[in-house]
Amino acid sequence: MLLMGGLTTKTLTLIYGEAETGKTTFTIQCAVNCARMNQKAMIIDSDGSFSSQRLIQIAKADYDEVAEKIILARPENFEQQAYIIDELENILTEKVLLVAVDTITSLYRMELARKPKKVFELNRELNRQLAFLSQLAKTRKIAILITSQVRSVFQAENLTVEPVATRVLKFWADTVINFKPTMHPRIFKAVLEKHPEQKRLKTCYFRITQRGIKAKDETP
Repeated sequence: MLLMGGLTTKTLTLIYGEAETGKTTFTIQCAVNCARMNQKAMIIDSDGSFSSQRLIQIAKADYDEVAEKIILARPENFEQQAYIIDELENILTEKVLLVAVDTITSLYRMELARKPKKVFELNRELNRQLAFLSQLAKTRKIAILITSQVRSVFQAENLTVEPVATRVLKFWADTVINFKPTMHPRIFKAVLEKHPEQKRLKTCYFRITQRGIKAKDETP
């Protein structure tokens, strides 16, 4: 699709979009592809969206081999998310090629709802986590993938969506892709908004199948 060769090492990629647009499926699919390269992947499931059944569907015949190479962490609050991210330097082995955080803003939003007066401190902590992940991608020469929820934004009478904590997420991300629904319930649109080597917006269409995300013209 847009990334041609897939996620690249030493970079932080942001995928954002509305619910049910394929963000978690994309995350699992990237982890499966990583495992099939005989590398390991770590998924930090901050949104509770990871499903072993979905992993079985995507991995299919080689599920047992793939599952052994995927590490899963499930923080229950924003503090635990921070702890896991901070410990990545000690947790990751040389075989880990991908770290994914799905969704990096989920627990942040929950904490913000509980402590609205702590917005500055929480924003600073989210910024710190992203800075750490960005640096980790470069020092460990791995790919970092983060997903984000969206919020509605009114601009000149038009309603658009942006990732939660837009400014900080887009600042640290080397690559930014927006997953959007279309008029067709089974077809989705991916817009490449930022890329270190691409200076223009690029767009493609895809479907979400049992085997994962497929280009619109691919067979299921």
